[in-house]
Amino acid sequence: MFAAAGMAAVVLLPQDISGPVRLDVPVAVDAAPVTLTPDTSTRVPGPTSPAAHSPRLPASDPVRVRIPALGVTSRIMHLGLERDGSMEVPPGAYPVGWYDRSPTPGQLGPAVLAGHVDWEGEPGAFYGLRELRVADIVVIDRADGTVATFRVDRVEEHPKDDFPTKDVYGDIDHAGLRLITCGGAFDEDTGDYLDNVIVFASLTATG
Repeated sequence: MFAAAGMAAVVLLPQDISGPVRLDVPVAVDAAPVTLTPDTSTRVPGPTSPAAHSPRLPASDPVRVRIPALGVTSRIMHLGLERDGSMEVPPGAYPVGWYDRSPTPGQLGPAVLAGHVDWEGEPGAFYGLRELRVADIVVIDRADGTVATFRVDRVEEHPKDDFPTKDVYGDIDHAGLRLITCGGAFDEDTGDYLDNVIVFASLTATG
């Protein structure tokens, strides 16, 4: 459907993205996540399954993302589509963008956020994304005042010409989150990175 091609097309100077950026002590979130609270109003009738009882929220635009393990906090803007059908990208190192044709974070399905690894020689909002680990959390503040807390399931890196479109944008049976940025080698001729780093996460708590 829509790959993240072009995520670094406007990057003028590549950063050395080999050094560690994780914090020894992650930044604490503003408030601890509450106990899981499934939203039964949006549950689809059918056989009982673990996914059917997973938490989810009604639609509400995301306004801020926090990644405690990386010390990252960023406001969130809307991203749509370019004329060629590719996803828009944020206009600078910050903010992060939410692809507004995907579910809002906390709704059933994969919410998609994109951010730059660097911008004009400075680290971008998703500079350290490749260093996230399983069980790290990502916290999304929403416009209705609710908070969606996601747990990282896996981190992958794929060549841009082999982007896992179905895994990123395809239907899923729970509230998920995908964080996308650039990675891999930097092509001096095109001014672009060759890969995408993708974080897959699942909603674990709402508040």
